Amino acid sequence: MESISSAKPVNGVVLTFDDGFKDHYRYVFPELLRRGLWGIFYIPTSPFVTGTLIDVHRVHLLIGAHGGDAIADAIDEIIDNDMLSHALIEEFQVETYRRQNNGATTNYVKRVLNYFIDYKYRRLVIDRLMSTFYPDERGMAQDFYMTKTEISYMAQHGMLLGSHTVNHPVMSKLMVEDQEKEIASSFEMIESITGVNSPRTFCYPYGGFHSFTAQTERLLERYSCLFSFNVEPRDIEKNDLENRRQALPRFDCNVFPFGSCRLVDDGGIHPRVAGQ
Repeated sequence: MESISSAKPVNGVVLTFDDGFKDHYRYVFPELLRRGLWGIFYIPTSPFVTGTLIDVHRVHLLIGAHGGDAIADAIDEIIDNDMLSHALIEEFQVETYRRQNNGATTNYVKRVLNYFIDYKYRRLVIDRLMSTFYPDERGMAQDFYMTKTEISYMAQHGMLLGSHTVNHPVMSKLMVEDQEKEIASSFEMIESITGVNSPRTFCYPYGGFHSFTAQTERLLERYSCLFSFNVEPRDIEKNDLENRRQALPRFDCNVFPFGSCRLVDDGGIHPRVAGQ
């Protein structure tokens, strides 16, 4: 926080963890405590209200259990051209999943369900896919995400809890009033859970400059957000702290050498998308 207020970058690393997974409480939090470290945990708040999985994580489960090919074939049976939001498809096609080596059909599924589809159809489509491929979904959220008690305990032990919106949407796809609801409601919920007087901080779902707008940044300023993280693989510089605290750069973990996702581009437009 001293670096934010002084606009002087520090020689160090900020560890951030997105999505409020139960594994963060079971494994990450104890390790941070053991090492005398702290981290920022960005929480989407809808599971506390609905008791269900967030759609982006349902997409992960579908691909993980059945593979990109099977889900891509099922999508083609369900979705027609009118269900897609065409205005940003070209930008999303170029800018998304560039640092992940997912395979063409997996990237196709993730782009269609996370970016291309109009939000008024998205939940219905994913509901249908889940009922076919993952019918035992009920009750999974309880062991998928941290509880309110666990989040409060982490806050009391030096961890910083930030907003990751309510529903984990692509903010650039939303009307301004819907963006405001995502920001305001999530801050309110997190602060009611932690009971700790911490500065407000935010992290854009998905990340990248394609995932939010200048209006999003202005809303975050209006709601007294101290800083927000984008995904842009470079260090934070003085100019960022002075002039654009609502889009601080952050490294995607996929650029690092461990794990299966590396800096690999999938080589252009998948044939399923080319004609759309």
